[in-house]
Amino acid sequence: MSFVVTIDGPAAAGKSTTARAVASRLGFLYVDTGALYRALAYKVLEHGIRIDQPEALAACLRDTRLDLSGSPDHAHVMLDGEDVSDRIRTPAVSEMSSRLAALPEVRRHLVKQQRALRERGPLVGEGRDLGTVVFPEAEVKIYLDADLDTRAERRRRELLARGIPMALEEVRLELERRDGRDRGRADSPLKSAPGAVVIDTSGMEIERQIEAVLEVTRRHPRCPAVRESA
Repeated sequence: MSFVVTIDGPAAAGKSTTARAVASRLGFLYVDTGALYRALAYKVLEHGIRIDQPEALAACLRDTRLDLSGSPDHAHVMLDGEDVSDRIRTPAVSEMSSRLAALPEVRRHLVKQQRALRERGPLVGEGRDLGTVVFPEAEVKIYLDADLDTRAERRRRELLARGIPMALEEVRLELERRDGRDRGRADSPLKSAPGAVVIDTSGMEIERQIEAVLEVTRRHPRCPAVRESA
């Protein structure tokens, strides 16, 4: 089995940036599991699919093709053969992806796809249940966290950079709702995996986050010897 690093944590804790950089420097596959949920959410919204109708949702899952491609620095999210990477980062898609993630049938369907990615080689995956459910036997487990105010400001700046201005308080309330849903769901709730290294990124520069994860990963005796990129 390929070497796996999981990075879990709440929204805007720095998972994506950190995971991409770690994967790039180690030459590992980068797996953004949240992007798979977002792509599915985008399709649900675009097609007006009712997620409270089991048959309609089951048909959507059955007929949907999801994949991740590209390098960590230029990752692409494919939905039914089309690149939707630039369309899945809106507040509406975020909200729907969180609602879909609370449904056991959706999680079971996507977990199978996520596990299959391990066949491509060593990987760094980021999400909310990778260390607890998807890859419980992962060699390295990281849980990134940060206080709500820090995460809200990060998400506000991220949205603004994409041309989506939102008031800080509105972003904060959205994160609170998502935190409650992710941590309170019965199936695969957001929590730190047993044995995970917890890193609080509040007030931490991104380069320090990256180095902290790299340090833990390199220390593992089975970490593949790869020629790291700068």
